[in-house]
Amino acid sequence: MNETNPAKEPAAGADTSGTPVYILAIETSCDETAVSIICDGTEILANVVSSQIETHQRFGGVVPEVASRKHVESITWILQEALDKAKLHPSQLSAVAVTQGPGLVGALLVGMVAAKAFACAWGLPLIGVHHIAGHIYANALVHRLEYPFLSLVVSGGHTELVYVESEGHFRIIGQTRDDAAGEAYDKVARALKLPYPGGPHIDRLALESEEALTLPRAWLEPDSYDFSFSGLKSAVLSAMNSAAMKGQTLSAGAVARGFQDSVVEVLVEKALRAVKAYGAKQLLLAGGVAANKGLRSRLEARCAEAGVPLLAPPLPLCTDNAAMIGAAAFLKFRRGQFASLDLKADPQLKLEEWSV
Repeated sequence: MNETNPAKEPAAGADTSGTPVYILAIETSCDETAVSIICDGTEILANVVSSQIETHQRFGGVVPEVASRKHVESITWILQEALDKAKLHPSQLSAVAVTQGPGLVGALLVGMVAAKAFACAWGLPLIGVHHIAGHIYANALVHRLEYPFLSLVVSGGHTELVYVESEGHFRIIGQTRDDAAGEAYDKVARALKLPYPGGPHIDRLALESEEALTLPRAWLEPDSYDFSFSGLKSAVLSAMNSAAMKGQTLSAGAVARGFQDSVVEVLVEKALRAVKAYGAKQLLLAGGVAANKGLRSRLEARCAEAGVPLLAPPLPLCTDNAAMIGAAAFLKFRRGQFASLDLKADPQLKLEEWSV
């Protein structure tokens, strides 16, 4: 469990006059139980996260039923801890926000029930939030956003290029056709017998290795902004199996670097091409894989060459947290777009349908 409160610049358009808007946000889409309290959409008063990584490590991945049970065990005390850290009473809150989807349905339901109960008990409006909108607007907690911008979303379940023409208006212009980048990282890590979650271990090995296994790049059609990592994963497994049949062992570092180089090159080059094509003023990095040092380093270098401003959240705001949910919820709050208490968790919720 940890609390994050990075330094920030106020987001464009935030209303800093009059009565402060305090949003209590809940995030339980996968294996982190998180509660945050955000002031005026940009200031983090509390951001408490309880991770389940140690619980799921022995299984080599997230077990949905186990994740749901851990959320049930944790949500009440995390709610109280967030209020204590923010030094606020529930009567001072302006609204309750909760991740509506996408995610694991059982996990989403725990957060949804907690948010509805809290909102009902204290007579507060309820706001359902799209998980990916949260990842994108995590950047609003630390940067000034300028529209239109393009966001490269890279996580365990999502790899997308999202064009945001104006505040809260999303258009997906590219997405993965098979494995998400984070999912491919975990599968390759499992083949290398690295601990779960595998992404950070592959990132470390790749940065330390001086050699790289030669692997293909999946560019797809010349004008496509879509991604595909299933073939790359298969190429890694094929190379490892071929070496094993010859009685050889491939260096884990070489495999990790070759794999990461391939993933990062495709992500970066497609993102930069989309920024130019759509006339975006900024490129935003979002999602759990945004914490990957190799990806950040390559993006920074290429954006500097192209003269494109690159925005990325600090590492604690890349992985799942409730502060990002509060930041996105503020967009709905300002427009009075509240949900009824019969709001349903939606594991397949579409980003473009959530637009404000």
